[in-house]
Amino acid sequence: MSGEKQAKDRAALKHIEELAAKLVAGERRALSRAITLAESGRDDHQIEAQALLQKAAEGGRQALRIGLSGTPGVGKSTFIEAFGMFLTGLGLKVAVLAVDPSSTRSGGSILGDKTRMDRLSRDPNAFIRPSPSQSHLGGVARRTRAVVALCEAAGFDVVLIETVGVGQSETMVAEMSDIFTLLLAPAGGDELQGVKRGIMEIADLILVNKADGDLKPQAIRTTADYAGALRLLRKRAQDPEGFPKAQPVSALEEQGLAQVWDDISHLTSWRKDHGHWDRRRAAQAVHWFEEEVRTGLLARLQTDPAIRAEMQALSEQVHKGSATPDVAALKILAQIKAR
Repeated sequence: MSGEKQAKDRAALKHIEELAAKLVAGERRALSRAITLAESGRDDHQIEAQALLQKAAEGGRQALRIGLSGTPGVGKSTFIEAFGMFLTGLGLKVAVLAVDPSSTRSGGSILGDKTRMDRLSRDPNAFIRPSPSQSHLGGVARRTRAVVALCEAAGFDVVLIETVGVGQSETMVAEMSDIFTLLLAPAGGDELQGVKRGIMEIADLILVNKADGDLKPQAIRTTADYAGALRLLRKRAQDPEGFPKAQPVSALEEQGLAQVWDDISHLTSWRKDHGHWDRRRAAQAVHWFEEEVRTGLLARLQTDPAIRAEMQALSEQVHKGSATPDVAALKILAQIKAR
């Protein structure tokens, strides 16, 4: 190794150590710089980001990770601001992150939400970060997990992870959350039927928002409908009695927020006392390890010239019908194994 290369590596290591120290000290600018580094697509930045994450993890800090999803128009930004302000009022530090694999232009609705959540964005104990734009689901997942880890290292007590995508993004957020919350609007029976069973099965809390004014009676009825649906769907070993549960809230009038926090705190404490918290975190770590391996293999298909050429040739054969998809796939896997 040349002396110039050694000097460059020493300077990079010193930079990472200094940034990690500032991050752990809770410096807001250091957190923003660290997140920018983690979100960068450059290979050298990713190497530095991994070193930073490793260094930051040495402190062993953990935040309560709350995943939050909801249908369009349900009032998510209003709820997040009200709930975030409630938590900072308790003396907690709150980070709000967005996951939006569906947007290739705006980078996620939270970019607009940040201006709408004016009170929360000005709160010194709150931090709001939009998701990177033009990212596929795997890239968003990796970057969001990195940002969560950086927020934990910076001393945030609660990380709210909002998904504004649809379908698979809810499952992805659930796999990096301790508590998954589904926010819904007052609705009739037909709309209840339209809520995907898969989302209902991963939700720990269902919050029926807009339980105020003329909609309050309907919100209470809708809550009862969802509570009944939850009882029919499942009873999990990692749930105490009464969970998962549904309840009405009003983000506009800031009603029900204390009860939501009490329920989250009770569920979290119960899972910790019964060992489910640690098992869930360990299972999530294994899940993301396997996901990183899969992502790496897929990336290799795109970056290795020989494999890309073979993929193209086999794709044409499959298209013409001269090779079956299964046989073609086996040939590619054999080529990867041989390299």
